[in-house]
Amino acid sequence: MGDRFVTQTGKIKKTTIYDLAELTGVSASAVSAILNGTWEKRRISKKLADRVTKIAEEQGYALNRQASLLRSKKSNVIGMLIPKYDNRYFGSIAERFEEMARERNMLPIITCTRRDPKLELEAARIMLSWQVDWIVATGTTFPDKITELCRQAGVPVINLDLPGTLAPSVISDNYTGAKKLTENILAQSTSRYGTPAPLYFIGGRKTDHNTAERLRGFIDAHAALGLSVPEENLLISGYSLGSIARTLQDAFDNGEIHLPGIFVNSTISLEGVVRWLAQHGLTDKNQPPLGCFDWDPFASLLGHNISLVRQDVPAMLDAVFNIIDTGEASSGTVEIPTILVEK
Repeated sequence: MGDRFVTQTGKIKKTTIYDLAELTGVSASAVSAILNGTWEKRRISKKLADRVTKIAEEQGYALNRQASLLRSKKSNVIGMLIPKYDNRYFGSIAERFEEMARERNMLPIITCTRRDPKLELEAARIMLSWQVDWIVATGTTFPDKITELCRQAGVPVINLDLPGTLAPSVISDNYTGAKKLTENILAQSTSRYGTPAPLYFIGGRKTDHNTAERLRGFIDAHAALGLSVPEENLLISGYSLGSIARTLQDAFDNGEIHLPGIFVNSTISLEGVVRWLAQHGLTDKNQPPLGCFDWDPFASLLGHNISLVRQDVPAMLDAVFNIIDTGEASSGTVEIPTILVEK
């Protein structure tokens, strides 16, 4: 019937909570508690909650969220801004976030903003118009601007992946992860060529916190071996395939190619690097020692001597929802250790 209830007189009217109470044999207040997700607080059994929910669905009843919001001052809606979908790391963040939100009877709203600052602010404004309870800003370009916007509406923010200064942030330990990955690539390079030599760092943005921290770990790992990294070895001009292709072409296509090893700053950049290596016959045993600060299970099939840094998405989301569950939204940064995956 689609949100309609047939009366004994044959007339059709919109289904109400009182109609559902009559059908289920429980009080209207109990029906309301079940449909708005607060039935456990009322000590209503799960069996009864499931039965009432099933009957409500059969009757096509939909909870009036706006009316519920006015009564409770809480929407139980949580928003997430995310920069990319076509990346295993961000895709797994979105999937885990949605799963954990639903476990808490919250409705997750996720939107991709393509690392565009204007889209990020626009998406945040739209989410605020829906009166979300929280916004999780994942990998946003200017996280503090989003926090300032949300503060005006009284909505707390959590920064994920990239930190801000005005709201709590949950990020990977980029420095330690990059240092360990660099040490691993240097060891592979030394084993193959006999003497250690400076690696190449490819991908990312110098203004990006994560890139800066990974670069710091990269340089410190070299310094521990008495190596300095020439500026020309730092090919940092973005993440996209196009920018990686242009950067590698400018750096190597006019001369002899000698690559002691490569540190790739994300699987987004890795695709461009692997494509360029294939174009120049640097595959299989000719592939230079390679490491990527990101993880994809298929990357291990790309060739010899490849190592990956896996960011611990479950632990990151646990930290995010710990902040949400406790309501503690003071600023500060939580760094989650990464996992080195060697082939």
